Amino acid sequence: MRGEVLHYDEQQGFGFIAGADGKRYTFAREDLRREMALARGDEVEFQPNGDRASGIFSIRARMTSPARGGSPAAPAAPLPGSAPAPAHFGRNAENGTAQSTGLWSYFWRGLTTNYVNFSGRARRKEFWGFCLFWTIGLVVAIGVGLSADLSRGDVEGGGDESIVMFGLFGLYVLLTILPWIALIVRRLHDLGLTGWLAILCFLPYVGGLATLVFALIPTQAGDNKWGPVPAGVRL
Repeated sequence: MRGEVLHYDEQQGFGFIAGADGKRYTFAREDLRREMALARGDEVEFQPNGDRASGIFSIRARMTSPARGGSPAAPAAPLPGSAPAPAHFGRNAENGTAQSTGLWSYFWRGLTTNYVNFSGRARRKEFWGFCLFWTIGLVVAIGVGLSADLSRGDVEGGGDESIVMFGLFGLYVLLTILPWIALIVRRLHDLGLTGWLAILCFLPYVGGLATLVFALIPTQAGDNKWGPVPAGVRL
């Protein structure tokens, strides 16, 4: 498949490609067929593997490589009747927006594109980023609910329950339970384990310990059957 490089950080060794199918793919240095310099806007060919690109080869490098006679090879002419190749790929190719590996970005994608994504892998940073901002959101929800109950007199005025606080608490947990399960499953995949082990995280007494252990184990080196190493991981 053809695509366009949206971003490539040579120091970190990872980047993003907008494919001709309109999807965005991540890649790392080891996904390149050979060491090459890539820049934003370069056209490449690659093999899609889930949301990861592999076997990446720069079309520009191939087209400008010397021919047998020592002169640069001319670009291949398009077949008769074929449409010219588009200059850009993907919905966000025009602005070059790339997925970030920041803590907030991981949390936001967990609530949007990865809301029920039980495939692929999730690195430790993604898990702890989601955990951090989920906890902040929970504190905010409880604080807002408690403030509303105090203003209505449900707490100090002898009310039986803090209705708003418990309501917001329950709603927040209900809306985020699926992203949590999906994240734990992807974290297990990143360790080379089956996602069914996520059941251990919801067992009484041992659930918290199991979740902590799964969150602390480093990423499995190399590709596994759930996908390549997540972007940004240094092995």
